[in-house]
Amino acid sequence: MSFSDLKKQSSLGSLTAKLVKEVEEFFVSNFITCTDPSKLWIGEMIKEGDERYTQWKKRTQSLSYIFKEECEKLFGETKIDDVFRTKRGHPIVLKKFLSGEVSMESLVVLDHILEFRKQFDTNLKDPVWESVSMKMKKYSPFLHINVPRYKTILKEIVLGDQ
Repeated sequence: MSFSDLKKQSSLGSLTAKLVKEVEEFFVSNFITCTDPSKLWIGEMIKEGDERYTQWKKRTQSLSYIFKEECEKLFGETKIDDVFRTKRGHPIVLKKFLSGEVSMESLVVLDHILEFRKQFDTNLKDPVWESVSMKMKKYSPFLHINVPRYKTILKEIVLGDQ
């Protein structure tokens, strides 16, 4: 095998890796943005998939900005303990997610920092939370989160100018 053959093979391998990553992201973006991933069908992905992928790509590329904005609204006038309190049913953070005020990405980042999902799994025994928890668990490996960076953002918001 000549040097040019190796170079071509290396380029092809690199291109293949990029394509595989993009296909994976396409599927992840479609599964995470649909209402019920178990009922997602290929016709829906063909029809709406590119738009979902584009929107997902925008969200993940500006995740730190989105996370900061959503956390400022979430913790602006509410104590952090109250946001995650489960004694009276669904906690505020879950209600805000269900209403669209907090994204799945921010929910996953918060869980990476505060590790609340396991506690919610124990305290909340209802299909709504179970569905959200499953999505978080399945989605988490596909988000590349710089935890120290997001911890700093969260600290600044929660602690303010103390």
